[in-house]
Amino acid sequence: MSILKVARMGHPVLRTRAKAVDPGDIRSPRIQQLIDDMFETMQEYQGVGLAAPQVHESLRLFVAGLPPRRIPPVPPGAEDDEDEDDEDVRVPLMCLINPEITIVGGETADDWEGCLSIPDIRGRVTRATDIAVRAYDRRGRKIDMAARGFTARVIQHETDHLDGVLFFDRMDSFETLTFLDEFGRYWNARDVPEE
Repeated sequence: MSILKVARMGHPVLRTRAKAVDPGDIRSPRIQQLIDDMFETMQEYQGVGLAAPQVHESLRLFVAGLPPRRIPPVPPGAEDDEDEDDEDVRVPLMCLINPEITIVGGETADDWEGCLSIPDIRGRVTRATDIAVRAYDRRGRKIDMAARGFTARVIQHETDHLDGVLFFDRMDSFETLTFLDEFGRYWNARDVPEE
């Protein structure tokens, strides 16, 4: 496997609609190697998602997810500190090819986003809370899945990359646009409720 070069904002590949992957090519060594390399690249740069155009491949596929956390078992009689909302934060490892998104319901949420192609910048973006996705998986099987919360946000962000859209384009206002240092210093503390 290899760490791939990530295209940065300004490169034309990020503003071009990517080509669909022929389902007959999904299991080819070339596409399988690309998927493996994208997972490795995403993890190397501590991302939660990476679209093929971000690694200079104008193809409609992306990888996403966080490895499952190793949570020690809760001892008998102890309280489980796991948040009920934690399910909304966990993003299962996935590879989606030729994804088609349908918004489910009208609920939206405004939250922070960043991007490996726009390093050290964050901004608040409004996204649908619940979506349905049709795609192919890395074995070439058709899949239908529902996603909500943070997982839905990640899938929408990565699918935008396949259409040549960056998260800046989805921002209602640039007032929250911030460098990562200032995000940690000023914004993050303000957005975290006190316990």
